[in-house]
Amino acid sequence: MSKVQSIEHSSDNILSSEQLSQAVELAGQVANHYAAQSAFEDYIRRKANNTISAQRADLTMFSAYLAVAGIPGAPTGMLLQSNPNAWQGITWGIVDGFVKWQLQQGQAVSSVNRRLSTLKTYAKLAAKAGTVSTHDLALIKTVTGYGKTEAKRINAHRKTTRVGDKKATPVKIAQEQAIQLKQQQPETPQGRRDTLLMCLLLDHGLRVGEVAVLQVDNFDLKTGIFTFERPKIDGEQTHRLTADTLRALYAWVVAGDCPSQGLLLRESLKNGQLAEAGINERSIKARVKLLGERVGLAGLSPHDCRHYWATYWAGKVDVLRLQEAGGWSSLAMPRRYVERAKIANEGMA
Repeated sequence: MSKVQSIEHSSDNILSSEQLSQAVELAGQVANHYAAQSAFEDYIRRKANNTISAQRADLTMFSAYLAVAGIPGAPTGMLLQSNPNAWQGITWGIVDGFVKWQLQQGQAVSSVNRRLSTLKTYAKLAAKAGTVSTHDLALIKTVTGYGKTEAKRINAHRKTTRVGDKKATPVKIAQEQAIQLKQQQPETPQGRRDTLLMCLLLDHGLRVGEVAVLQVDNFDLKTGIFTFERPKIDGEQTHRLTADTLRALYAWVVAGDCPSQGLLLRESLKNGQLAEAGINERSIKARVKLLGERVGLAGLSPHDCRHYWATYWAGKVDVLRLQEAGGWSSLAMPRRYVERAKIANEGMA
């Protein structure tokens, strides 16, 4: 074979630029197809369990609206969270109707805004999967929530502005009341448990879910520190025990009330004795409410204690330190506390 014939033969096996372009395009379409099908699954894997649970609750509420609106074959919240095909036929008009329906039902504006954000997140994922068109997605994005001023105007025309047990404003705890909650519990197993519970809530700003899962081996009396899980930021955090918390923990251990292993805090029995089982979130909320009533704080909740902690430290430390200690994933919430703590006419009076 001549050199010329060899070159011509080898060129037959080389794709033309047009063929190469078509091959790349086809490969891209295949890749997009598989990526789209796994968009929901990949998103869920990246998020904390608490986030996924909260979003599922939002989507379940949306599912209830679809059924009330008479939309045939309304998918469940579980399907809306896991199957892109469940989003077929969802338009901006349906999303807008859901927002207005919630207001009519007396849902808090903050809850309405959160659910709208959840819907937009999953609509984007469904658009990647091809079950929501780019045109419909663009229109869904135009559905807006309500700002603070708008919320006040809307609530002024509604009889019911909040559904459920969550309070519109936190119970304010005076420093004297915080001291009473931490230092004036009886010298009984239950009293020592309550003292430690209130110290963890008021001195460290822990969330009720974080307190409920604290383990005995999370604490080190010798070093005066404890390490615990922060589900909201999907990580672990270490705190130095305050003097009150250290004393409460020491008393809990020395008196023999503390379990040798497992959950740190024990459940109460009706006779005031402590059970072997650990205390759960519901029992913590009920106990904090009762302890609050004893010092003149009606409707006190564990989150009110966290609010007290954040408010106290907002004027004393910088916002980044507050964010870190409080276990927030962004600066948005700690900034609110810092802004509230500022004195507007500082240096002018």
